[in-house]
Amino acid sequence: MPSSSHRPRKRFGQHFLHDPRILEKIVGALSLQESDFVVEIGPGEGALTRRLLERTPNVETIEIDRDLAEILIREKIKVHQADALEFDYGVFPRGMRIVGNLPYNISTPLLFHLARYADRVRDLHFMLQKEVVERMVARHSTPEYGRLSVALQARFAMQKLFKVGSGAFQPPPTFNSFCVGKGACSATERRQ
Repeated sequence: MPSSSHRPRKRFGQHFLHDPRILEKIVGALSLQESDFVVEIGPGEGALTRRLLERTPNVETIEIDRDLAEILIREKIKVHQADALEFDYGVFPRGMRIVGNLPYNISTPLLFHLARYADRVRDLHFMLQKEVVERMVARHSTPEYGRLSVALQARFAMQKLFKVGSGAFQPPPTFNSFCVGKGACSATERRQ
């Protein structure tokens, strides 16, 4: 349940996913087993985290916002209070599954950082801007194809999963979102 006392911080790009249907859709796309080890980047107020914990006790989170980290720790959720861009994902077991509603302002550098750990990761599922996802899944010789396409496609097989409207977030972003999976996960589309 959202914290009424926490105000989303623009500097962290905070847009908390709160729509129960979308949260269930994301968890369903993961097809979690009880033995899976899940790392959630940017758990925010913990809406997705709680649903993940219903399926596996092996969930650890990375949260940069000290206030949110403290809230989650009080709920006995395992939190690494750190910057996901600098975090050493090598501390987690091989076969980890990484999920997150990523701050759009750090998504591309974070994807490059995570690509370094590709041999340790089973899959990744993220909420990202449509433009980023289009670059992630772009085919050779298209305008979207570039450095991000090459770096990620060499390590992951990627697939768009579903669109998520801006109303699923609090506060709503100025774009709609998609969830993509199989080694990468989600995109958003600007509202016109």
